[in-house]
Amino acid sequence: MRVLIIGGGGREQAIAWACRQHGHDVRMASNIGSASTFDTDLVIPGPEAALVAGTSDTAAERHIPCFGPIAALAQLEASKGYARDLATSLGIPGPSFARFTDADAALNWWAELGRPVVVKLDGLAAGKGVAVPSTDTETRAAIAEAASTGSFLLEERLTGPECSLLALCDGTTAVALPLAQDHKRIGEGDVGPNTGGMGAYAPAPVEFSGVELIDVFVQPVLDHFAAAGTPYVGVLFAGLMLTADGPRLIEYNVRFGDPETQAVLPLLESDLAELALACTRGDVASVPLRIKPIAAVTVVAASSNYPGKPVTGYVVTDRGTDSPDAFRFDAGIDKDGKTSGGRVLAITGVGTDLGEARAHAYERMAQISFQDMQVRHDIAWRAPGAQLTSYAAAGVNIDEGTRAVTEMKAAVEATHDTPGPGVLHGLGSFGGVFSAEGIKAMDSPVLVASTDGVGTKVELAARLGMVRGVGMDIVNHCIDDVLVQSARPLFFLDYIAASVLDADLVAEVVGGMADACKAAGCALLGGETAEMPGIYQPGSFDIAGTLIGVAERAELLPRPDITAGDVLIGVGSSGPHTNGYSMLRKIFEWAPMDVTPDGFDKPLGETLLEPHRSYLHVLTPALQTGAVKALAHITGGGLPENLPRVLPDDVDADITLGSWPVPPLFQLVRELTPQMSTEELYRTLNMGVGMIIVCAPDQVAIVQASIDEPTWVVGQLIAGTGKVHLS
Repeated sequence: MRVLIIGGGGREQAIAWACRQHGHDVRMASNIGSASTFDTDLVIPGPEAALVAGTSDTAAERHIPCFGPIAALAQLEASKGYARDLATSLGIPGPSFARFTDADAALNWWAELGRPVVVKLDGLAAGKGVAVPSTDTETRAAIAEAASTGSFLLEERLTGPECSLLALCDGTTAVALPLAQDHKRIGEGDVGPNTGGMGAYAPAPVEFSGVELIDVFVQPVLDHFAAAGTPYVGVLFAGLMLTADGPRLIEYNVRFGDPETQAVLPLLESDLAELALACTRGDVASVPLRIKPIAAVTVVAASSNYPGKPVTGYVVTDRGTDSPDAFRFDAGIDKDGKTSGGRVLAITGVGTDLGEARAHAYERMAQISFQDMQVRHDIAWRAPGAQLTSYAAAGVNIDEGTRAVTEMKAAVEATHDTPGPGVLHGLGSFGGVFSAEGIKAMDSPVLVASTDGVGTKVELAARLGMVRGVGMDIVNHCIDDVLVQSARPLFFLDYIAASVLDADLVAEVVGGMADACKAAGCALLGGETAEMPGIYQPGSFDIAGTLIGVAERAELLPRPDITAGDVLIGVGSSGPHTNGYSMLRKIFEWAPMDVTPDGFDKPLGETLLEPHRSYLHVLTPALQTGAVKALAHITGGGLPENLPRVLPDDVDADITLGSWPVPPLFQLVRELTPQMSTEELYRTLNMGVGMIIVCAPDQVAIVQASIDEPTWVVGQLIAGTGKVHLS
């Protein structure tokens, strides 16, 4: 076919590339110009402005097939208010919204709504007419700026992952291209102002299929326009947000997305031009839609100061060439090879999965440079978490670990002295307990021991060069494990192993241990080290340790009088502590560690490495009240696995989700793992509660008053069989 593509940006270059893959004769122009049936078999408009200006109407007058809606239907993108009104009338799910020209009216509507909002210009804005303010001050400023430009909308701010649905429509039916996800913000970690798009990837790892989403967000629109006698032909792009209540419409576009097109079309095995022509004939189903079983990642290079007025005129240097695994789509480059726009070019990498595609894209981008080039290095960083359905998917199997404890229990207990003082709490408790009658200052002292490690958190600490905290982690974890049996720490012995020992690293880790021991009033003993080349990867290390504590036998926890009706009080954690890092490292594998995400008070890396807190001084006053029946340290296995360790077999724990404030890090993890069940998430991470106190209902006020920080009633005990319910 002789295909005329309107436009010359990166999206249009990708459309041309896709058509040429199947041997078509492709021309590109800024408008339909003098195109006629003698020299053009198909027109594919790229930018929305061309459609709003009537490209499809002109093509119809000249009897040239055009893959794009007429100007009247292009109002779906030209006016966000029109699109919202239509979607609402058709019952398509979306946020609460209202249209305004006056700032005061908008401020009043926002105040009445009582929730965060998104501010959108009503007309075309090249993908940059959206403000997502995070504070009241920013919201007022965004409303004032929008009002100064004319008509605008306020929409209820929804939360969740976004995805882009590109549907090829023939007037009555539609077929979906692979779902994509893009990165609109200029900054790594998805911070900063919105842009036209700094990168995209496909297929998006979401739980909904394109067919399902077309039924909800596209077919009603097609039916409406078909019934009105103005069939919609072309791409209908639905920008969606996958909220906790299901997918919701963010916006409609009437053309291929940019940069989604650069990521989606390389996955298309079918002939794009043939599909488009079939749509113009009302018969898209006549062309089989075939998708390659691969993935694609697109990375955009932008000019300095973008998304503001870009600084242009710089020479683009390319030291490489395209390959079947990575190719370049130019956008803002003039005939002299100099930058001429905000988004200069995009690189798309393909591979068997997103990881391979991403590597190919960044390898190719590394060959390109121009002055003050802006490139995000975290494109697709949300994808790893979105693909996880369980902790086991990250390489850690909680169920298998529990089975191993059960298998070894009999053999371990066979070594215990019975009857007599001996071991009181053994395998399965937070720490081993052994009677120590020799401590004569106490009435009936028992020794309480805990041995543990820090786990895969050390890999992140080593990578970021922040290892002192993991020294504190190992000590505090063990302190908390003996504290739950009312023991105070006596001394701690440590062990550090690495492929090759680094004296400075060891000194820093042991320094962290010494800090924690000093704060707890116990001695640091030991200092055992081991070099194990071939066992550990270069640069990695591991730490473990044993803490010995002592408690009065009469004061040992848990007490035997725990019963249904008792109350559960939660004490806050300082972060993930030392658990869940195999999953956390997977989720944030491509995320920048030096960026402070929205809502955080420090960079992501520092937040993830916040040391495991010690509850010794926090909970000692509560223990002294005599009101505490049990303590549960929320470690590996989370609330569902740890609470039963201190409960009788005839009670269940009923936990009320939402009864404590979930810290921003855990909120972000929830957002990034939409396919992971609540049960799985709460048995992987502590979700903001690091210790649970069990007490009688009439003792709650006494216990909470004794703790010098916020605590929360998070549930109660009910009759049952030793299980935990999250509700």
